[in-house]
Amino acid sequence: MAFWYSTGYIWSVVGAVMMQSLKNIYHFLTAWFFVIWYGIPSRNIKIIGVTGTDGKTTTCHLIYEILKKAGIKVALISTVAAYLGEEELDTGFHVTSPDARILQPLLLRIKKEGFTHLVLEVTSHGLDQNRFAGMKFYTAIITNITHEHLDYHKTFEKYKATKMKLLKMARYPIYEYTKTKIKIENPALAGEHNKYNIGAAEAVAKIFGIQYSVIGEVVKEFSGVPGRMEEIKWPKSCLPAGRFRAIVDFAHTPNALLQVLKELKNQKPKNSKLILIFGCAGLRDHSKRPMMGEIAMRLADKVIITAEDPRTESLDDIYRQITSPPPSPESNSSRFASKRGGSTAVEGEVFRIDDRTKAIQMAVDMAEPGDIVVATGKGHERSMCFGKKEYPWSDREAFEKAIKQ
Repeated sequence: MAFWYSTGYIWSVVGAVMMQSLKNIYHFLTAWFFVIWYGIPSRNIKIIGVTGTDGKTTTCHLIYEILKKAGIKVALISTVAAYLGEEELDTGFHVTSPDARILQPLLLRIKKEGFTHLVLEVTSHGLDQNRFAGMKFYTAIITNITHEHLDYHKTFEKYKATKMKLLKMARYPIYEYTKTKIKIENPALAGEHNKYNIGAAEAVAKIFGIQYSVIGEVVKEFSGVPGRMEEIKWPKSCLPAGRFRAIVDFAHTPNALLQVLKELKNQKPKNSKLILIFGCAGLRDHSKRPMMGEIAMRLADKVIITAEDPRTESLDDIYRQITSPPPSPESNSSRFASKRGGSTAVEGEVFRIDDRTKAIQMAVDMAEPGDIVVATGKGHERSMCFGKKEYPWSDREAFEKAIKQ
């Protein structure tokens, strides 16, 4: 019985890999068809490709702002926004790299409108599926590679190899930038992780001969990307003395969550609390869930575990995995209390509330002046998936409504 179960599992994995390989061949042929159909538009544009597990969106926007400040006519396509001059294009709900049937006509438009440079955010799914086949990258950089998307790539080695493909596609790939030293006084972006994002943007800027003075000016002014350490503005009717900080961040990987919580823990006043609202997406990498649970319960003072795009997966299964972290002397998993949809907690530290609206409201209600409340995982996204349907959602709006009550 066990043998047949194991054999069946192996064949299911082999079948999935073969099916994905066939899909990738299809994407490769499709990409080349549209590249040729639209006249290979990328050969007339200096494309800057940015990939990585975390930080690629912020890095893309930094590069875009630096090039624009330097007088270069540059366009941007990221998973948050796309800009052609003053025009902002809608990128949809859950966004990855566009496929060739969308990207190639967009490149042709960019070329016809006189843009000479394009900053393009590149995902591992897009690279693996050959969405960029036939494209010419002028330069490319990897922000970092940490644990993510193993549900798709199966192993970290394959995930890393997929990311490295981008550097092989570039004329001037950037292999090393972390040793670069650049002194920026009072950068608008806080956090150790943003030092690396700034360093990556600086390395790309130097490829184009942009002066440090221009880079420094942008870094001082650039406050970030929507949904990345984005602070919620309080209504004027609320007295400053009664305020706490409310923050929205897209952190949905172990490394990103770690960096966000470490930074906020350093920022919070003594004797105040760091309250975290988070979850893990359904039908995605299961192996990262216990890692994120351990990080959350180790660094946050109060943890509210809630829904984050559960899709068709059981919330019970997701929560069970989040609260079963890897063996660690610092693990706090025993504090978890499971009461579906309720607000019961052991020791008053870890809660489960299925409804994300109620989870945010609870965090706001328990916060005191000086505390920091952060919701992670959704960031800039404008929808949440339950079953197979997308429903309108915004962490920012949920916070704003909760604060007013």
